[in-house]
Parts: sequence; C-alpha cells; structure tokens
Amino acid sequence: MTASSHGRRAGLMSCAASALLLLSGCTGTASPEAGAPTGTTTASPSITPSPSLPPGPAPDPSQSAAPAADQPPVLAPSAPVSLSIPATGTDSTLLHLGLREDGSLDVPPEQPGSPASWYTGSPTPGERGPAVLLGHVNATDGGEGVFAGLRTLKPGDRLEIAREDGTTAAFVVDRGEQYGKDTFPTLEVYGNTPGAELRLVTCDGFDPATGTFDDNYVVYATLAR
Repeated sequence: MTASSHGRRAGLMSCAASALLLLSGCTGTASPEAGAPTGTTTASPSITPSPSLPPGPAPDPSQSAAPAADQPPVLAPSAPVSLSIPATGTDSTLLHLGLREDGSLDVPPEQPGSPASWYTGSPTPGERGPAVLLGHVNATDGGEGVFAGLRTLKPGDRLEIAREDGTTAAFVVDRGEQYGKDTFPTLEVYGNTPGAELRLVTCDGFDPATGTFDDNYVVYATLAR
C-alpha cells in the first residue's frame, strides 16, 4: 500500500484501522471482552460497534488455540522497542499504547514522522499469539505515513523488532490482505495462533468522495526459525 496517489494525500485522513483499532479517518472504539482468546500473557480484544464498522464475531478459543504438543517454540515476553522493514526502508521506534478510559484504543499521533505503535493488549512480538502493530498510511501534511509501504511487501520479506531484553524478534511475511470493514475477519486476524505471529495494520481503500478509508490492509507474518 502506498500513499502516492493525489487523492489519498488530499484526504488528510491518516489512519491505521481495523476491527480492533480505528483512528481519525475510521472512527470507532474497542474494548476487551470476556472469553476472547489470549496470547501467552495478554488478551486479544473483540469489537465494539461503531458507525463505520459493524461488529464481528468474538474469537472462539476452541477454534483458534492449538494443542500444546503442536505449538512451536517462541520467545520469552519482552516489550518491543523498534521496528525495521528492510524491504521498504522503514525504521520506526514503537509507541506502547493501550485503551483509553472510555474503552477506545489509544493511537499514534497523526503528525508527519509519527512512529508506529504496539497495542499493549496483544502479546509482545515473539510471544505466542498475534502481536499487533499499527501505523498511519499517510500524515496530516499529505505525506506518507510510517506504514505507507505495506502493500509492497512480499512473502518472504523480513520484519525485525528490537526488544527491551536486547533480543531481536525476526518475522517473515506470509501475505498481505485487504478487507472491507463490513467483512473484516476478526478471528483470522486476532484469534490465538499456535506460534508467535505478527500483524501490521493500516487503512486502505481511500474514497476521495467521502474523505475516508473504506478498507483495512493487514500484513501477516510468522516468527522466523
């Protein structure tokens, strides 16, 4: 995904959005829900209805959790410090953002040069389960956001996350998917996984007629072995 078209830059509706998280261009809220699947130490939230995005099904632990014998090795918990994507030349520190008092997701600022963020309600990158990173596709000055290049990533591209314990969690891109907000596959994106996985999430499908993003773009990656 890029922000190279004039329409996207003119919209100035920078956002990284998903069924879990919605920024200024894709308004909405998110809150934890009992029964949602957990990573090694943290819970994956489910959706709260919003004007722009209908709710999806709450993830079912029985469908997403794998038997212990089938689980691949993972890293010990350690909060992420920075993200590097060599294929796109992306280097970003990582904010640590959770939920606001009203239950909505706290999100990165929209200024030019804004870093990506790790959602603290998801596993730390390298832990078992899907760690969630979000970033803007463009900025309020019409320039590119930190995740403007996600669409150019290909299977096999490497993602590296430096962690507070001095280790690096290296992930390999599996695929990227564009989803309409009314068909967002909640369980596939946020449900438990047998190993350590990563989700990079941003907005997509800019509509110049409305000045909003109609879709989300999600990059799926798996911990390198």
